[in-house]
Amino acid sequence: MNPAQAPSRWYVAESSAGDAARSVRLGCITAPTRRLALRWLRRQARRFADALDPDPYASWVPGRALHPVTGGPGLVGDARPPMAGARHPMAGARPDAPAELRAWADSFREHDYALLRLADGLPYEFVARDALAWYGLVVRPLGR
Repeated sequence: MNPAQAPSRWYVAESSAGDAARSVRLGCITAPTRRLALRWLRRQARRFADALDPDPYASWVPGRALHPVTGGPGLVGDARPPMAGARHPMAGARPDAPAELRAWADSFREHDYALLRLADGLPYEFVARDALAWYGLVVRPLGR
């Protein structure tokens, strides 16, 4: 083996979701490069976001199956008052996991950061939360 050539490193990308009681692995891939692993995670993030909050005008949605709702302190039809003393870091806004997943998937800055961590041999993790569940995306290098 040529000493100038570094041994190739593989990467594992995993997607998972859960709530306070359990977690479920939703997918996993082993990729030969960190860019391919991250590309897979970006597709997973978009897929989760579209499944959780589909565009009501998407071609695959039957007519009148969904309709846009206006934002506000709660969801339409949500008559429950907010929990006493509960505060979320978003200061009054409801956590929106689909929006967080879409923003992460489109963020070049965050992906550059992930690539740098992976180049240093460190794992990268992103977690989006909503009121009832969490959605995690993790990529890590395999051992040498």
